[in-house]
Amino acid sequence: MEIIRGLEALNESYPNTVLTIGNFDGLHLGHQKILLMVIRRSEEIKGTSMTVTFEPHPMKVIAPEREIKLLTTLKERARLMEAMGIRVLLCINFNKEFSDLLPDDFIEDVLVKKIGAKEVVVGKNYAFGKNRKGTTELLRRRGRKYGFSVKVVRNVRVHGDVVSSSKIRSLLLEGKVFEASTFLGRAYPIEGNVIKGTGRGGKLLHIPTANITTPNELVPKEGVYAVRVGFKGRFFDGVANIGRKPTFGDSDMSYEAHLFNFSGNLLRESLRVYFIDWIRSQRFFPDVLSLEKQIRDDIEHAKEILSRKKPKLI
Repeated sequence: MEIIRGLEALNESYPNTVLTIGNFDGLHLGHQKILLMVIRRSEEIKGTSMTVTFEPHPMKVIAPEREIKLLTTLKERARLMEAMGIRVLLCINFNKEFSDLLPDDFIEDVLVKKIGAKEVVVGKNYAFGKNRKGTTELLRRRGRKYGFSVKVVRNVRVHGDVVSSSKIRSLLLEGKVFEASTFLGRAYPIEGNVIKGTGRGGKLLHIPTANITTPNELVPKEGVYAVRVGFKGRFFDGVANIGRKPTFGDSDMSYEAHLFNFSGNLLRESLRVYFIDWIRSQRFFPDVLSLEKQIRDDIEHAKEILSRKKPKLI
């Protein structure tokens, strides 16, 4: 997949461009439905599939006080889009000036003159331009004027709820990672490098863990989880802890995972930890032996969960 950073870097003209526009945070089932239509239509007209997205996320510019935490980094979104089959990802720098662009100016200057869109595929609730005044109906009318067609994709629902990034954020912050996976169409991961920890896992508890530093903004609620860990093309079952280690009086957040049936040094290696289901909340233990016993119970609980629940790992 070709990644183009900034409108000014878009110098090539692509044949019969079929595109969609959005933030695609989480790249959930609703986003996937749109992207699959983009890919299908581009194949049908022998064109180019393109996704137009924004960096940073518009809410970080328009309403920074909301402190929105993203589900996916741009790198992760690009990885998932490439895996689906999108050919071009255009990442527009979103700033105050761009946020003031009127809907008609966005259509004429970006979609028509800069990209040369042949077809535009968007979700039912898509809005664009200054103050989100642009609607799908306006897009259709301007499409008739400029010669591009518009397809509006209906919302995807799971258990009666509309799939949305905000819904998934809420579920993850409640520790409901398995429920979140049904909206994402895959298990939710965090990715990062293994750093040196205190060594308590192996020395005191006889249960070695990999301590991870991650660029992910949103991590699930503090607690213990059944996980699967991706490492160099292989997957290992495991158990992970997110939190502050109250038994040892630690105040800093940490992310650590114990991999079943693994031996080796993971220091400075890159891991992707997929959260499968919640096990328990964090709590204080009076001594190390009590904590070790609980962790071993957690491991058995995780094995039982992982034998039953197998969301897709991508």
